Amino acid sequence: MARARFAGWALAALLLAAQAMAAAPAPLSPEDTVRRYLQALKEGRFDQAYDLISKAMRQGKDREVWVKEQKTGMAFADVKIFDFTVGQAKVEGATAYVPNVLSSQDRFVNQLGLTEYELYTLLKEDGAWKVDRQVIVEPGDVAKWFPKAGSGEGSSH
Repeated sequence: MARARFAGWALAALLLAAQAMAAAPAPLSPEDTVRRYLQALKEGRFDQAYDLISKAMRQGKDREVWVKEQKTGMAFADVKIFDFTVGQAKVEGATAYVPNVLSSQDRFVNQLGLTEYELYTLLKEDGAWKVDRQVIVEPGDVAKWFPKAGSGEGSSH
């Protein structure tokens, strides 16, 4: 009887462990990390974006300070993100490069709302991909990261 009770507890413990593992979300891919990051920026949810950026990108700022700065900067520049298309990541160890085609407009850099070809660099921190850097891809490099864009003439700035 004691053995049957122990086996029942062991089975229950295994089931609980399996449920806990199933409930734990799988780590995001580099592409999903960039998608969630851009969606959070687009919707003004900077507190969620904070969880997706690297320690270096936080520049030692806590969540409250970083969120306040992002809100202020985005409002001042009148940034509007219309759409984005995240491409296939190129992963090299603990670094990933994720291309993105961005449709946005702002008061200073992209007043005309031209399509921007971006490249995000992500780092693996504590087992999760984190956005570490974002740059505009130079026209000469667009074809390397965005094969369907051809030469990229005229659409990137």
